[in-house]
Amino acid sequence: MSARELVVLGTASQVPTRRRNHNGYFLRWDGQGFLFDPGEGTQRQMLSAGVAAHDIHRICVTHFHGDHSLGLAGVIQRINLDQVPHQVTAHYPASGQRFFERLRYATAYRESVDITEAPVDAEGTLATTASYTLETRKLSHPVESYGYRIVEPDARRMLPEKLAEHGIAGPDVGRIQREGAVGGVTLDQVSEERRGQRFAFVMDTRLCDGVHALAEGCDLLVIESTFLDEDERLAVDHGHLTAGQAARVARDAGVRHLVLTHFSQRYGDPGEFERQARAAGYEGELTVAADLMRVAVPKRV
Repeated sequence: MSARELVVLGTASQVPTRRRNHNGYFLRWDGQGFLFDPGEGTQRQMLSAGVAAHDIHRICVTHFHGDHSLGLAGVIQRINLDQVPHQVTAHYPASGQRFFERLRYATAYRESVDITEAPVDAEGTLATTASYTLETRKLSHPVESYGYRIVEPDARRMLPEKLAEHGIAGPDVGRIQREGAVGGVTLDQVSEERRGQRFAFVMDTRLCDGVHALAEGCDLLVIESTFLDEDERLAVDHGHLTAGQAARVARDAGVRHLVLTHFSQRYGDPGEFERQARAAGYEGELTVAADLMRVAVPKRV
């Protein structure tokens, strides 16, 4: 299996700081690359993180506030400059079509790559491949916003000791996988279900049904926690989450690894986000994101 990891390109909400770039997140998934919410400066952050334009297969934009999309112009031009040979598909809220077009054609350049525009206008499945299904759910923010979820298909893992016990060997192993039974021995007797891995990306939003649906059962959840709990009123007013709210979502959804990000510049101690997340009862693996950090998708249980 190819490496599955998140590369954090930027973690600042609204404006960059001395230590945090505008948002930007790159997910490697079995040879496929997903670029989420490329804010201003993403192209340079990619260079620092060792992420090339050739690594990008899908661009997923949650909404068209600048800290989540201003980097599109540079990234798209770099994809064309480097003449990326494979199809690149861009997903973004359909209501922001005019913003996408302005960013795509912000300046003059030679267009050498046909980027496929796939605007999102409803919840549901956006794409299905052999290694994943890409889904979306609507979020609650002052402008239309969608979160994204990647789900690996469930499969079966063959159990060598059970195969030996039932005398299944050689070509019969492949046959029982294809046909479901060999010589009276069923596939269920010599294998077990291998649950597909799940990843979700949840940015600017209040608590809503979409947040919980995206987080459900995730191995890795990347979620905004713009505010600390004492500023929950601000979070609600501006369409954001607090550290405690994000952690409770992860706790209730059974998330294995929680990544908090999108921090307001008003806070100086990132450790407080972790403390509040733990106080909210989340006991899984927890990362407070920092620029250029790498986070592996957890190994299968």
